[in-house]
Amino acid sequence: MTEEQVEKYIKEDLSMEPRHDCYALSEAINYIAEDLEHDNELELLQLLIENKPINRLMTHSYGFHTSGGRAIIEAIKEKYYEYEKENY
Repeated sequence: MTEEQVEKYIKEDLSMEPRHDCYALSEAINYIAEDLEHDNELELLQLLIENKPINRLMTHSYGFHTSGGRAIIEAIKEKYYEYEKENY
C-alpha cells in the first residue's frame, strides 16, 4: 500500500482530510501486513481507522476487539510512530 493509496482512501472513501502522515501510515501497515503474512493491507487500514473486523485474523468477537485485534492495532501504531520520527 502506498502513501498515495492511503491518502486517496481517506479523502475519497471516507470523505475526510488526512490528519496524520500518510507515508508513515502506509509503511507501518505494509510492515505489519508482511509480519502477519496478511496480503490485504487495505483491511489493516480499515481496522485501524474504521474499526472494521478482519475475520481471517479474528480481530473482533461480539463486536469488541480480541486481544489479537488490540495487538495488531498497537503494532501498527508503534510502527507508525517509528516511521514518523524517522521523517522529522
